[in-house]
Amino acid sequence: MKRIFLRLGLAAALCGAAPGAWAQDVAVKDAWVRGTVTGQKATGAFMELTSKDGAALVGGASPVAGVVEVHEMSMEGGVMRMRAVPKLPLPAGKTVQLTPGGYHIMLMDLKQRVKEGETVPLTLKVEGKDGKLSEVQVSAPVRPLAQPARPAAPMHEGMKH
Repeated sequence: MKRIFLRLGLAAALCGAAPGAWAQDVAVKDAWVRGTVTGQKATGAFMELTSKDGAALVGGASPVAGVVEVHEMSMEGGVMRMRAVPKLPLPAGKTVQLTPGGYHIMLMDLKQRVKEGETVPLTLKVEGKDGKLSEVQVSAPVRPLAQPARPAAPMHEGMKH
């Protein structure tokens, strides 16, 4: 199985899907996925997204997961809640951080364990300000399950919740 991940990661890299890949005008930086334990059915993917002209992250896909969604975590009544969001705005020229404890990509219905040292291929679905959909291919290295979560970045001004 590790060979499959390596081949998919290599294929994505050869197609220009390095960590700084572009879809329409969206740059991806520092992508990573949190490792899992046997039997775990979900994990998160984290990265920085910057759109030159303004766009929105509207979904994703990965061969390792049956379902890929954009999620946000927020405090409601003293309880941390997580929910799917249909669209995450990427304001022009501003970096949006997908982090543990904030906005992130959920990989659910995992088909197998995701282990440190592997690379997870992700396809991000992006809607341009013209309404056209495009995709960006990302190869996200898997970090240890115990990877410390960095504090969530402050919400960007002007973003609707």
